Amino acid sequence: MAFKTLASFVSVLAAFQAANGAVTRRVTCPDGVNTATNAACCALFPVLDDIQTNLFDGGECGEEVHESLRLTFHDAIGISPKIAATGVFGGGGADGSIAIFDDIETNFHANNGVDEIIDEQKPFIARHNLTTADFIQFAGAIGVSNCPGAPRLNVFVGRKDATQPAPDLTVPEPFDTVDSILARFDDAGNFTPEEVVALLASHTIAAADHVDPTIPGSPFDSTPELFDTQFFIETQLRGTLFPGTGGNQGEVESPLHGELRLQSDSELARDSRTACEWQSFVNNQAKLQSAFKAAFAKMTVLGSNVDDLVDCSEVVPTPPAPASTAHFPAGLSNADIEQACASTPFPTLPTDAGPVTSVAPVPPS
Repeated sequence: MAFKTLASFVSVLAAFQAANGAVTRRVTCPDGVNTATNAACCALFPVLDDIQTNLFDGGECGEEVHESLRLTFHDAIGISPKIAATGVFGGGGADGSIAIFDDIETNFHANNGVDEIIDEQKPFIARHNLTTADFIQFAGAIGVSNCPGAPRLNVFVGRKDATQPAPDLTVPEPFDTVDSILARFDDAGNFTPEEVVALLASHTIAAADHVDPTIPGSPFDSTPELFDTQFFIETQLRGTLFPGTGGNQGEVESPLHGELRLQSDSELARDSRTACEWQSFVNNQAKLQSAFKAAFAKMTVLGSNVDDLVDCSEVVPTPPAPASTAHFPAGLSNADIEQACASTPFPTLPTDAGPVTSVAPVPPS
């Protein structure tokens, strides 16, 4: 009897191990170095090495990362069920149309400047076996992984490339009203106001070249090389100056020399529908990471059925740990906050020591 019991146990254990092995079995990629849970993901490893070395300057969180992340959004948001309901093509979402039909879409006002990163990415697309749609989203996720404090973003492959351009006016502009911005996101993918705020965490590693063309590379916060909560802090500070010429469409006063503030960021930070959510990211790195990761994952598959895609998130490197703590830039304090959340006071934060902060532009590659 004891032998039968033992034999039964061994049989069950063997079955469990076999089942577990089937779940975790990995394939060896053609390079003989990497492995993946799905063979389709093997194609991404040479792309990863190539773009880290030759697009992102050896794995930096610099201008090409900022622009590649911007491109993921400008491509994906080009979808409108509302337009499609009128019988007109409403766009295909994250389908690569912005690069495939760049002669059309880069002429849309909202896409001003994206032609530069499209031109930089084209040689990589040409020499790798990925659709343009997949490459754009993959490059954005890999670029973000270079930024200290960033989440490890999801990557999917299997999108079909666009066969026609997205319609104009699907990309929100910095001079649009909050009503218009929230409505556009709701139409594109049923994004909630909270998810809209989460997606704007991308501005923590962003800079503007064309809002004020006299000061290209102007960051939206004082730490554009770090994925941290400073953007949500500094957009709540009282604006006192224009870093360049001033009077530019979509720009309002910022609190720091060298820092540019978009009108849309300023208004979303102060609108009753979004102000408390905006403030909730202050000094909350964990929420910043998790909320942006979830919102990006939703955005990056717009226009596709995620069940038809292959999850290759395992290819994405683990980003460096956070390298900053929440603070007020030198010369500023809680007294300079324009309180917008009616239910919760703005957190008390330390102020950096030293002379009044001036923010340097993001250098070109």
